[in-house]
Amino acid sequence: MGRNTRKRRSSMATKAVAASAALALGGGGLIWANFYASAHESSNSGQNQTKAANAAAQVATISCPDVGQKLTSVPSGAKQGVATELANLDKQITEAYARLASTRQAQAGDSSFVQNAIVGPLKSKRTATIDRIRINIQRAGGQFDNSLSQLAACTTQAANNPNAGQGGQNNNGGQQNNGGQNNGGQNNNNGGQNNNNGGQNGGGQNNNGGQQGGIGGQAGNGPVAADFVDITKVQPNVKAKPRKNGQASTGTFTTRCGVNANNKFNTDNVIVAPGVTNGAHHLHDYVGNQSNDAFANNDTFAQAQTSCQNQQDKSSYYWPVLRVQDGTQEFDQNRDGGGKEGNVGKVLKAKQAEIKFVGSPKAKVVAMPQFLRIITGDAKTTTNGLANANAHWSCTGFENKVQLTEQYPICPQGSNVVRTFAFQSCWDGQNVDSANHRTHVAFADGNGNCQNGFKAIPQLSMRLVYAVPAPVIQNGQVKNAYAVDGFPEQLHKPSTDHDDFINVMNAQLNNKIANCINKGQQCQ
Repeated sequence: MGRNTRKRRSSMATKAVAASAALALGGGGLIWANFYASAHESSNSGQNQTKAANAAAQVATISCPDVGQKLTSVPSGAKQGVATELANLDKQITEAYARLASTRQAQAGDSSFVQNAIVGPLKSKRTATIDRIRINIQRAGGQFDNSLSQLAACTTQAANNPNAGQGGQNNNGGQQNNGGQNNGGQNNNNGGQNNNNGGQNGGGQNNNGGQQGGIGGQAGNGPVAADFVDITKVQPNVKAKPRKNGQASTGTFTTRCGVNANNKFNTDNVIVAPGVTNGAHHLHDYVGNQSNDAFANNDTFAQAQTSCQNQQDKSSYYWPVLRVQDGTQEFDQNRDGGGKEGNVGKVLKAKQAEIKFVGSPKAKVVAMPQFLRIITGDAKTTTNGLANANAHWSCTGFENKVQLTEQYPICPQGSNVVRTFAFQSCWDGQNVDSANHRTHVAFADGNGNCQNGFKAIPQLSMRLVYAVPAPVIQNGQVKNAYAVDGFPEQLHKPSTDHDDFINVMNAQLNNKIANCINKGQQCQ
């Protein structure tokens, strides 16, 4: 992402008198803090940063390498210990941000304070934690990649240009995705919303409706105007599907599990952070299995109730909630993963949640194994880049023409927002999970073939439809923004959308699905 290059802090940044921030988790990422120049200070650099409420923001970041993504092999006996230590890395970054946000006066008086009092100690803590990961792996008989020890150091950066965090050119419509764009100190009242929000922290929410320092959003951590596009102005970009051959598996299997009418929410993620409360740091909708939380195991899943009409389908389907940032004081406004971590506004429930398994254009499918775990997409694309992004945003009536990854669609009147997920459809034939939760499954290539000896499995496809009030872009600002929940430092970018699946079907149902698809039938 190009954010690990150290830059000297500007004089204005060292004179900061107010701050807000979002913090990165998952073993690595960015800690963001917005710094505002005093209304009484002048800029020696010639930049006018003294206009009180409209002061241009300085963005200070702490960038930490993502250790979890680099783990490729963890022995079974070390998995829980390693997961716990990865969660400790997350906690350390959280604490570093808290230190960053609570020491503004000290930073203003000492340009080396952040390095000496925050970044240096953070490196020491991360060094010890990564070493504990090494010990866990080696005690369980595994091999530790010593290069991971080089990931302890985090760096700081003062971003004093208006396009800090710019994500580059967006190929979906040709507009830039400016993660951290400075729109000159936005002051957006968002239609008279209540901005006190009951003490809501929200990663630095201000009293004027959000949009702090150009990072945007009710909580000051996105989205910005550039994250939205009028879908009627986007050129068609949906590619033709691969041609089917004589071995194609053309059937479908549909399971109906509702739209989370039971209001099952939590901020856990048992796949990546088992045993860790608030491991996701954002709120999930759950359908299907009703016992999914940080402490669930395979036995828990197998014995659980399900919201699916087919009671044999106890699988867990879960995704980050969608919110409209309208000032609503939601039930989690003062909770971890909610308002305390920059996820604010009214939680929107999907009008439709369509779950379907489809076949391969090139091969017959094999049955999925019970307890297979798949994560599709990447919740940390702002930190990790777009390599694992798999977000698809569109509007009803446009789905066959336009699919967006780096922007949210503004739909025309009468059209609804659609989130679509097409999961990985190739499996290594052995493992139900992997150390980084990715390498045991893969996407088919451009022609629809599985590579490297992987086998085609029924492809999970999910389609979520929402009635979303249309955002309005005025003077480079977005009013009535909506956004997917996410890690605070990810700035609520559309590309961070992701979806999770744990297969809790018995062998009989898994075989039925595979046979149905292979025979070209439409089943449920």
